[in-house]
Amino acid sequence: MFTGIIEEVGSVARVETRPAGIRLEIACRVVLEDAFEGASIAVNGLCLTAVNLTARGFSADVSPESLRRSTLESLPVGSPVNLERPLSPSGRLGGHIVQGHVDATGEVISLELVGEGNWWLRVRYPDSIDRYLVEKGSVAIDGISLTIAAVEERTFAVTIIPHTYQSTIVRTYRAGAKVNLECDVLAKYVEKMLGPLRQASKGLTLDRLREMGY
Repeated sequence: MFTGIIEEVGSVARVETRPAGIRLEIACRVVLEDAFEGASIAVNGLCLTAVNLTARGFSADVSPESLRRSTLESLPVGSPVNLERPLSPSGRLGGHIVQGHVDATGEVISLELVGEGNWWLRVRYPDSIDRYLVEKGSVAIDGISLTIAAVEERTFAVTIIPHTYQSTIVRTYRAGAKVNLECDVLAKYVEKMLGPLRQASKGLTLDRLREMGY
């Protein structure tokens, strides 16, 4: 489990195409401090298993399913990437619960400076995740925990504070750029639990409500 608080911006050092998926080699430093073979590290919001650790980075295999739902396959060598280690049991949940399971990709519409180092980021998202995005709810963009400030016509907007702008790959965003999106897992569980209630409500009539004492 992650928190969406980015620890380091690394870079793609190598991309190797394999029969099933790809292998990425990531150049980094901070997230290696207590890493070990088989440790989880989030790369642009995707939970990957670190292997072949060296003093300068690590490698990770990316499955076809992860490639289908994310932007990792399109990253050229040299691309900057957000990195985060998983939350330790004694750590603080500074962002929100981020699983590292990307739901879909979105498209950057605009990134506008609004003053004093703050930015307004607008992202277009697919219909498949519309039910999980609400104003003041949480969303992870390329692994960054952010609060949704506005939702309208399949787009949402978030405020990017100066620290986030300087410490993540947000500063590289341009209109048309693809980003990884992970919705709040709590919203998914709520939808699952409410499903049977929605189905039951379809059969309600005034007579049935009277029989139930309403």
